[in-house]
Amino acid sequence: MHNGTLLAAIDLGSNSFRLEIGRLNHGQIHRTEYLKETVRQGNGLDADRNLTLDAMQRGWDCLARFAERLAGFRKHQVRAVATQTLREARNRDAFLLKANQILGFPIEVIAGREEARMIYQGVAHLLPQSPERRLVIDIGGRSTELILGQNLNAAVMESYRVGSVAWSMKYFESGALSESAFERAEIAAKAILDEALSSYSRSHWDTAYGSSGTVGAIADILQAAGWPTGVISREGLDWLQRCLLRVGHTNKLRMEGLKEDRRAVIGGGISVLRALFDLLDIDTLHVAQGALRHGVLYDMLEREEAGSDTRSQTVARLLTTFGVDTPQAQRVSKVARHLLQQLHPETSAEEFARFQRKLDWAAQLHEIGSQISHSDYHKHGAYILDNADALGFALPELHRLSLLVLGHRGKLRKLEVDFDDESFIKQLLALRLAVILCHARRDPDYKPLQLRLLQKPARAFELSVPDDWAARFPQSAHQLMEEVTAWQKTSWTFQVKP
Repeated sequence: MHNGTLLAAIDLGSNSFRLEIGRLNHGQIHRTEYLKETVRQGNGLDADRNLTLDAMQRGWDCLARFAERLAGFRKHQVRAVATQTLREARNRDAFLLKANQILGFPIEVIAGREEARMIYQGVAHLLPQSPERRLVIDIGGRSTELILGQNLNAAVMESYRVGSVAWSMKYFESGALSESAFERAEIAAKAILDEALSSYSRSHWDTAYGSSGTVGAIADILQAAGWPTGVISREGLDWLQRCLLRVGHTNKLRMEGLKEDRRAVIGGGISVLRALFDLLDIDTLHVAQGALRHGVLYDMLEREEAGSDTRSQTVARLLTTFGVDTPQAQRVSKVARHLLQQLHPETSAEEFARFQRKLDWAAQLHEIGSQISHSDYHKHGAYILDNADALGFALPELHRLSLLVLGHRGKLRKLEVDFDDESFIKQLLALRLAVILCHARRDPDYKPLQLRLLQKPARAFELSVPDDWAARFPQSAHQLMEEVTAWQKTSWTFQVKP
């Protein structure tokens, strides 16, 4: 990306939606604008874990305002991510369908560990580079992320389903700030966070940092009361709890530094933070300036740099973990890339690179399930991808990869995909043909083959082969004719022309 490029990150959190806009300047991103709205989607989940219509409407209204600010931004300049509430919501697809239309940019639901990774990136990029071992804590509305790392490298990441909104709703539902409520909330938080003790104990880090809403809100109150700026001490946290107990109810809570949008969830936030202080033996928590949205911005930069994309590193790790036949994976990838290029003759190099990269990953991973089953390896491969902790990938992106892996062989009519998605269908066909051509596990003679999308009839692909090609490669020719039959059972057609 060029210096001066504007980039925007949107964080759809459980408590607030945030928009961060920054300008790229020699590898650094400098803020030009920041918008935050308290949406409280986290308390809009009903007993069946469905978002209520009111909660969805609050989110849509906020995104409409963000969309107005992002008018003129191109797709590669904006990335929107959603966290725990939309990870949990059973009806998230209904919310996202309209949300994507309103915002004008795709919204990615990210896994907990991926959220943790990008939180660390946001925090680390806004800290001086140092060899210190860092613990980063982010208490969100419905989840808490813990990360260990050094410099820009996150080493241990986890997400726990405990947060300020969820705990306030469960243990301070009526707004009463009682000693018994705090005790119950802390015990419950420790019960969930206790497993973190082995990985995040005091011997594993030198300095603790806190990121985002809850930590920032508590730090603001303490600073306004005369406590040291930019840090939260155990003594300060105990003092703040005593103040809340004296007030007795959130409706009566008026403290300098406490913003209105934090009043209802401060009890849950303090309970979770006190639990972490006790479990991890924290004396002082430093308030970090970076957060998830900053990590999203820097992750956008990394994706544009060759060799720096975390997703490529994740694919390499999966290939090793599941013992994939690397030469075959590379062979299929090379052929699939060649075929896809023929289907995008007028696509810009930048846009085609994105299509190609995702097809490359699917081609490399298409046999990931072969260690589990020989006959149904494509099904097992799809399951692995749908359930893996794959750093760098958003959940919908990972599911799209799993569909390519599932669909690279076998029947098409049972594949639950959107056959109106032309980009996906082109990737799927290129992958299926590449697997057929490479079936003998040696480099095929694919250069003379020409694949194109016909203008008439619509939704028709044609593969042209040399006159003597079928005689020279009868097994491949046989499988191509079976592929013709497979596509006849969809809304697309595929034909082979000598």
